[in-house]
Amino acid sequence: MFSGKALRALLTRRLRLPAISIHRKANVPDQLFPPDYDTSRSLLERARELRVLVVGDAMLDRYVEGSVRRISPEAPVPVVHVTGERSALGGAANVAAGVVALGANCVLVAAAGADEAGTRLREALDAAGISSDTIVTTPGRPTIQKTRILGGGQQMLRVDREHHGPLSVEVGRELIERAAAEVERADVVVFQDYDKGTVSPGLARRLIDDATGRDVPTVVDPKLRHFLEFRGATVFKPNRYELAAGLGIEERALDGFDLASVPGRLGIHNLLLTLGREGMLLVGRDVDGIERVPSLAREVFDVTGAGDTVLAVTSVALAAGAPLVDAARLASVAAGLGVSRPGAVSITAAELLGQLAASG
Repeated sequence: MFSGKALRALLTRRLRLPAISIHRKANVPDQLFPPDYDTSRSLLERARELRVLVVGDAMLDRYVEGSVRRISPEAPVPVVHVTGERSALGGAANVAAGVVALGANCVLVAAAGADEAGTRLREALDAAGISSDTIVTTPGRPTIQKTRILGGGQQMLRVDREHHGPLSVEVGRELIERAAAEVERADVVVFQDYDKGTVSPGLARRLIDDATGRDVPTVVDPKLRHFLEFRGATVFKPNRYELAAGLGIEERALDGFDLASVPGRLGIHNLLLTLGREGMLLVGRDVDGIERVPSLAREVFDVTGAGDTVLAVTSVALAAGAPLVDAARLASVAAGLGVSRPGAVSITAAELLGQLAASG
């Protein structure tokens, strides 16, 4: 847990220069502190009335766990003696699980195969309180799976089963139709794009236009294939590597780069740049200058799903009426809790409030 003094000190460092290097801003006024316990509780109580639409690449995460006692005589690799296996929601499905854990209602529009992994994914969604009725079946195309081999609690290998090519025209059309129907009832639209085919330029354009027409915020976690297809998005959340690649520059060139120009260049309202252990940066229409949101992770056990947590909490808080800076700060608290645990985990409203109460 973080002390109240430490939490405020971490969350109120601000950037005023258009560069990624971090500067401390002294004499920060009280109103810039992160949401306190009562404010956050009110936000999360309002979340129960919200309907969140998540669109993107749903995955089935599998974990094969065991112990390592020797090196294989066949090759210089460890031998994992398997003691257990489990499955979990991954990708956009993990974002949806994170939304539900915060108390909000969630509709997930995604694709999955007509295979055993697809059956498990749908069952896991239903068990989490997320209807699988809006999952579009992809005949002849496998469900995306990521299998992580853990030895002694450490990830040793990841095996991916997936198709990188575009979805069929028929499946793409059905995804757009189902997602567009849900925008009419959504309080926020969330894109989790892993470049696996679910999010197409046509789908992105249709949903952002529809959401904008209804004054509904849109939050995007992009990948490179469609990086420039989200013009008009309320919040755009790449990491450092993705932003550099999307802008067509070397990653090291981001140091000293004019971040204030990025929203205009990309046609978005706000940039939320994630920097791993260095936290996040915010710049755009709803931010005063460039705001730094430091990472609150004291112990990093596993970063799997950290971006999903940030996406879920930021989106729910925005839909509940939080200013963008406060939404990002609340997301940083949640991400700090998430990376201290193995695998992708969903942070509940009770856990988030408990952390804030202990820090207050």
